[in-house]
This record gives sequence, C-alpha cells and structure tokens, in this order.
Amino acid sequence: MTRRATATAAALAALLTVALLGDGERWTARTAVAAHEQATQEAGQAVRALAADATGAGSLGAAQSAGAALTLVTTARTNLAAELDAARSALAADTVTPGEPRAALEAETEAAAAIGASASPASLAAATARVHAARAALAAAQETATDQTSDSPAVETVTEAAPPAQSCATTYTGPPFYTSAPTADGDGSNGHLPASAMTALSWSVDDLGTPFYLRSDAAAALERLNTAFTAEFGHPLGLDLTYRDYDTQVAMRAALGTIAAEPGTSTHGTGLAIDLPELPCSYGWDTPARDWLLQHGADYGWVSPSWARASGSNPEYWHYEYRG
Repeated sequence: MTRRATATAAALAALLTVALLGDGERWTARTAVAAHEQATQEAGQAVRALAADATGAGSLGAAQSAGAALTLVTTARTNLAAELDAARSALAADTVTPGEPRAALEAETEAAAAIGASASPASLAAATARVHAARAALAAAQETATDQTSDSPAVETVTEAAPPAQSCATTYTGPPFYTSAPTADGDGSNGHLPASAMTALSWSVDDLGTPFYLRSDAAAALERLNTAFTAEFGHPLGLDLTYRDYDTQVAMRAALGTIAAEPGTSTHGTGLAIDLPELPCSYGWDTPARDWLLQHGADYGWVSPSWARASGSNPEYWHYEYRG
C-alpha cells in the first residue's frame, strides 16, 4: 500500500470513528468528550498527512489525492448531517433536562449547521465530534435525572378510585368465638340444652376440636342436606358455629354489641341455627353455594330467615335456621 493510500484509509477510518462513537454504549458526559476529542485529533492528523502527500506528488498523484480528498469531504459531510439529525431528535424528545447540557447541544447543533461549503474534512469531523459529545452529555444528564426521580417518593395522583375488588378474606373482625358443647344438667331452656336433647354432626369439629351440636331433629335434617350439598359441590358444607350456650351468648353480646342477640334469645341457644364460615367468596351473597342453599335448603327444613337476607334488618349471609 502506498503512503497516499495509507493516509486515505487512516483519514476515512478516523472520520467514521468520529461518526460512530457511542453506538451501543452507555456514555457519561466526560467519556463522550474525551473519546471524541481523540477521534477528532486522529482525523485531523490523517487529513493533514494526506494533504502533505498530495503536495509532494506529481500531477497524476495530485489528481488521485484530489479524488481522495473529495471522498473525505463527502464522508465528513454525510457523517455531520447524520449527527445533526440525531441531535435534533434528541432535543425534540427531551422533556426532563433543562439547563447546561441541553443548551450546549443546542449551541453545538446550531454552529455545526452553519459550517460553510468550503470547510475541510478535519473541521467537519471536529464539528461532528462536538455535536456528538454534547448529545452524549445530554443523554448522561437525562439518565441522572431519571435515576433521581425513581429514588424519590412517588407523588400521589388524585384520581377517581375504581370500585375495590371483592376480597375473599373473612368478613368477621371480632374476637374469636367457638361452638358450645351441651350444657351439663341443662334444663332445656335457651342456652341450657342437655346432651340428651342434642346430636353432634358427623363431618366436622371446630378449631378447638369441639363437635358441632344441634338439637337432634335439626342435626338429622342437616345431615341429609349436607349429603346433597356434597354431591353438588364435591365438598361438605362448611361450619363455624352451631349451638351457643348462655355464657357464650353473654360474652358475644358484650363483645359485639347489638349485632349479637340478647342473651337467652338467640336461635343458636335453641340448637336450631348454624353459622357458616364468614367467607364471602365461598358462602357470600350470590355465590353458587348460597344460591343452592336458598333453592334447596327448605327441602330439608333449613332456611335463611328474612331478617338475615341482603335486604333484611341485619344481613348475615352465613346464618341459617331450622324450621322443620
């Protein structure tokens, strides 16, 4: 390769380096400026070497050098035009970076766009490098601003809230209560039912291991209902509370207020009421289980009383009573 060809290749390579630096890399303003200053120096050295070589050559060599110089100018202008397009796009897209980085890119873009037709390849390459460095500095400032924003507490936006999705968690928020065992030496009054009047249900116990007791006729009917329910849904009917002795009625009234029955008046105290688990997605309003119980429960003597319906005076989707 001749000295002229070597110089031409070096100049073209340097100009392309100026145009392409930064593609696919993450730049800070400092590294962008340093890299482009080096590339600009190399481009200038290569172009000057080419010019010196052309000066010492003959007429044919001069013609060849002139052709190479034209190629350099064309390449340099193409690179500058592409960089100016990228800079203008960056400025148009930027909405978060006021101040020096943006102003510097605006100034470099304006100055590079004003370069005359007689500019040398080296000056074109230098302008390209300056614009690219300013663009890289703006990108670095944008990244810093974005990082700072993500680290800051989120600003709460006041909007109209969408209706909350139904939760499947229990709707009961009071203290825990458990079903009662038959009352020893009970006299048969509300909350004082003896074991002789009661039967334990066969399929479940409460969290303390106490069987769920009901008056014997109510228990027999619920056993039949549960058989049909299990056939329909593939699992037995859930239970939370059944018989409630007098002392438990007193404790519930004290804890829950008027939503609990007056002690001595609760249908649970007669062994004729059940509470299903307070799980809205399992037994709540409009669930398949509740729809089935409303449709078929009366066939077994079990109903949802009017006061416990959704439109009743004390809605309780979990409460059912035995009416025989």
